[in-house]
Amino acid sequence: MKKPPSLVWLPADHRLLGRDDHTMPFLVLGDKYARAVKENAGAQPVMFPLAQASQIAELLELVDGVMLTGSPSNVHPSHFNEAVANASLPLDPQRDALTLDLVKACLEQAVPLLGVCRGFQEINVALGGSLLQAVQDVPGMMDHREPKDAPYSEQYAPRHTVSLVAGSALAQWAGAETAQVNSLHGQGIGRLAQGLRALAHAPDGLVEAFEVQGARAFAYAVQWHPEWRTAENPFYTALFQAFGDACRARNEHRNQQSRQ
Repeated sequence: MKKPPSLVWLPADHRLLGRDDHTMPFLVLGDKYARAVKENAGAQPVMFPLAQASQIAELLELVDGVMLTGSPSNVHPSHFNEAVANASLPLDPQRDALTLDLVKACLEQAVPLLGVCRGFQEINVALGGSLLQAVQDVPGMMDHREPKDAPYSEQYAPRHTVSLVAGSALAQWAGAETAQVNSLHGQGIGRLAQGLRALAHAPDGLVEAFEVQGARAFAYAVQWHPEWRTAENPFYTALFQAFGDACRARNEHRNQQSRQ
């Protein structure tokens, strides 16, 4: 019998799509995220449309990992006790209502967890951290946003160096203590949540990656976008391969339990 694939849950964005006042709600998942999981982590991406926080425990029993993707939307600042600073920026409270609880459940149930961009920020907020709502407006900080009118190849091009903690998993995946990464975010880490260990910093000191200390399974997150043309970047490839390995380990454990 063919071994069942590892399944990775990618929560969807909630967006109104259309023109002017003719819009309808859609559940959206970026192709590049699903493709990176499929082709570089070697797992099957899955979605649970309209999943609610009350269903997290039962749905996690069906999967081998969770990837929290990037998104045009921001985590609502009410989750870190702030008012909305810029009402023109998109929010997704329905996603927040699922993913912030999903982070905690993954850690409690030892489900491999990978966060990218918004997902990186979600993990920090879920565990009690805060965000800078506009990094570029903070004195001494860089502008980490992409040139929005440029071609995607330029938007996702390497933008700055990150310093990686020596001996960390990220340094091992990069094969060095520095790496060039892309940068497409306006928000960033303000206060790092207790229990998170920063593993990478931008030149301005902004936290760009972390691990969950004491996690019983893979639990890493990065502010940049390793899902962009992953196979062309050995560092990004190694990150997804490590995530895939962790998912396969859980898959094997789940299959053993089902045979008992």
